[in-house]
Amino acid sequence: MWGMVYSAGFSAPTPIQAQSWPVVMQSRDIVAIAKTGSGKTLGYLIPAFLHLKRLRNDPRMGPTILVLSPTRELATQIQEEAVKFGKSSRIGCTCLYGGAPKGPQLGQLDRGTDIVVATPGRLNDILEMRRVSLGQVSYLVLDEADRMLDMGFEPQIRKIVKEVPSRRQTLMYTATWPKEVRKIAADLLVNPVQVNIGNVGRSVEILIEKWTIFLQHVEVLASMEKHRRLEQILRSQEPGSKVIIFCSTKKMCDQLARNLSRQFGAAAIHGDKSQGERDHVLSQFRSGRAPLLVATDVAARGLDVKDIRVVVNYDFPTGVEDYVHRIGRTGRAGATGIAYTFFGEQDAKYASDLIKVLEGASQKVPPEIRDLALRGGGGFGRNRRWGNGNGGGRDSGGRGGGGRGDFSFGGRDAGRGSWAPSSSNRYDSRPSDGYGGGPDKGSSWSERPASKGWSRDRSRSRSPGPAGGRGSFHMAMMERSRNGGGGGGKSP
Repeated sequence: MWGMVYSAGFSAPTPIQAQSWPVVMQSRDIVAIAKTGSGKTLGYLIPAFLHLKRLRNDPRMGPTILVLSPTRELATQIQEEAVKFGKSSRIGCTCLYGGAPKGPQLGQLDRGTDIVVATPGRLNDILEMRRVSLGQVSYLVLDEADRMLDMGFEPQIRKIVKEVPSRRQTLMYTATWPKEVRKIAADLLVNPVQVNIGNVGRSVEILIEKWTIFLQHVEVLASMEKHRRLEQILRSQEPGSKVIIFCSTKKMCDQLARNLSRQFGAAAIHGDKSQGERDHVLSQFRSGRAPLLVATDVAARGLDVKDIRVVVNYDFPTGVEDYVHRIGRTGRAGATGIAYTFFGEQDAKYASDLIKVLEGASQKVPPEIRDLALRGGGGFGRNRRWGNGNGGGRDSGGRGGGGRGDFSFGGRDAGRGSWAPSSSNRYDSRPSDGYGGGPDKGSSWSERPASKGWSRDRSRSRSPGPAGGRGSFHMAMMERSRNGGGGGGKSP
């Protein structure tokens, strides 16, 4: 297995792997906060392989490892990694996702599998059919937990976890640490260790790690100017450079892809595409035959293509957190990248928050954005996760125009606390005084080996009080909301 890792060009672990492996190998629950593209997949797969070798369960009785991911694309990428690095150990992996026939997936389950990688919706469907048992799952991974909650999967996740034994190890990986994620972590994990790569002091800036290298260009344009400017940007790139263009609607995705296809080689991906169409488009994009990918936010979530040079926000998203997730598609793992963003008068409500992101990353702020910020207010958009201090949720300040993404978003209950973060060069196994309670899922994994590999401890820290400094950006936004500085009701 390690030979496969080295032969794939991995000479040293990434920061998230170096920090998480010692914790996971002690059979501890963990919350790992790091951006996508940071090496988190192998961060949980390598310990999972060793976990399987210790237990030697019969795969015909059901999987031992369960990985939940938000999208079909991410699920298939995880499966590819598991197959590639687990082949030498004869580890079987089955991928379950919607938009494809159930028959082949059920056939793989019937033959037996060690690892199941699944989207919550499809796994729930198969559980209702009673075609898979999670009774011997002892290693549960929630990958991109914040994205799964954004996409409305929390009920399905909780239903799945009820089918998993309480005597398990749970690993949660997330790019952000809002109260919705803290809440579900408090309910599902026991005495977890939190590992942070980057600054977790502020809700948005945790996504702008200091070691990420990319340039952000924001331009204020009228709608009629955007297409001409987009063509100028594309002509300035080296031939064959991979570019993702984000649009607000499926209709605009298709229209842009048609207009750009002949000259630049473009393809569209969104929620109305069949699974076969999505697979074909992604194959074309990865191979470079269609170097331009025009996508909605939801369709691109979980997409991990390492050599993306440029991201273009043709339409500004409904909040700065989605903005940062978008531009995070380029400049991965220390590579350089460029993000171009078209900003309009209708986006003025997000100007103040965008300025904070740009300044936090030492990027130039156009004077037109500052002018719009003075006219547009605080910018509490739909994807602002920190709410107004009255139960959380997202405000309704999103743009009109319909067709936004492929799923509906909604507010969720506020979290009951958080863990104090550890720095990027160490970890602390003690939960801080911000840890919220929740239903007891059983005793926790301890470091002491027992007959089956672990013993359990029932202790759980329960002290009130939120984590984080009063002067953080998060708290400033909450204070502003309490003082009547913006915000609205929850989105539908």
